[in-house]
Amino acid sequence: MTEILTDIIFDEQKQLATDIYLPQSNAKTKILLFWHGGGWFRGDKSNLKELCLMAADRGFLVFAPNYSLAPQATFPAAHEDSTNFVKWLLNSKYVAEGTQISQIGVSSGGTLALLVAGKYGFPTVTWSAPVSFSNWIQDHPAVKPSPQAHKDFGTEDLNEINDSFYKYFTLTYAGSPKMSTLKLIDAASYDYHNLQQLLMINSTNELAPTKYLLAFINYLASQNLGIELKLIPGKRHAMAYASEYIDFSLAYLENSLMNNQQ
Repeated sequence: MTEILTDIIFDEQKQLATDIYLPQSNAKTKILLFWHGGGWFRGDKSNLKELCLMAADRGFLVFAPNYSLAPQATFPAAHEDSTNFVKWLLNSKYVAEGTQISQIGVSSGGTLALLVAGKYGFPTVTWSAPVSFSNWIQDHPAVKPSPQAHKDFGTEDLNEINDSFYKYFTLTYAGSPKMSTLKLIDAASYDYHNLQQLLMINSTNELAPTKYLLAFINYLASQNLGIELKLIPGKRHAMAYASEYIDFSLAYLENSLMNNQQ
């Protein structure tokens, strides 16, 4: 049976914690980082419990960290928290010689996973990771931001609801509409010199149109960086398809780790 260690502090100053899922094998050779979503203004590591247990059942030593949330903490707080967690982990008792680390990032947690993947080279799977903020804001000047547009504006149109939510979480985390800040949040602004295996899973009708994702992939291609993309028909976002694609994602990471050993 998987043992769960809850609320293990990795940042004393900010009192940020991670949950740790210890597989029955108690192995330290295969670690999975699981980043929760929520648009950087909500969400919690506990939301991933069932998925983390599934990963632990496959032999992963799983870490589900929390990070700072807006509006109390704006960019680059969550981004810095993600890399600070990795620094803590690499210097912890949980990492031994031969340990391999991989990641799954959910929605905005997937954006953080991209940052970490570029810096550390961990094999990574993202679920519905938003990648464009500056161009998206420029393209949607008339959209009114709200986390619940159906209530605030009385709309039932899914595209209007998604646009309103996208603008809300982007500006809430950015802390301002300054284009210079938004460009720094763009996934294309991260350093990908260590990027290795990356699988991005997205629905065809996402929070942001697919053209923004394809522009990001084109950017990676221009840097001669490989990427795998899986598009799912429909409108589901991240956790809405998680139970269907968790095994697929874990298998991808297992194969990546195995290939890296050879």
